[in-house]
Amino acid sequence: MRLRDRRSFTKPEVMIIPMIDVMFFLLVFFMISTLYMVDVKTIAVHLPQAAHSDTQAKVNYLVTLKKDGTLWLDDRQIDTSELLKRAAEERRIHPQFAVVIRADQGLDYGQVIALLDELKGAGITHFGLAAEGSNEK
Repeated sequence: MRLRDRRSFTKPEVMIIPMIDVMFFLLVFFMISTLYMVDVKTIAVHLPQAAHSDTQAKVNYLVTLKKDGTLWLDDRQIDTSELLKRAAEERRIHPQFAVVIRADQGLDYGQVIALLDELKGAGITHFGLAAEGSNEK
């Protein structure tokens, strides 16, 4: 029986560099894809600029008040009475219910205050006003 020389055997190697490249690619892919998973249905308005605005990921009701005075809940137009009715029902179910108002920059300030007053009359106590964050930090 003839035995092979031990020096002629090559040790099996695991190629680490390609595996690291694949893992890095998967990490970047999932990081970028999660950015597009956030589904915010909004109507385009020109928000006022704010240097110290905060970003909130979870919003219960996103109400948009356009320059022409129309109200939008997420991406559907709604009248004030229906908005107040839905908000009051949601407030009864969830005590920490909040409404975020996106008002157009050119809108009359009195219309925003009138909407806030009506929502407060419906029992909503948690509000947010949306603003466009500045790029300087």
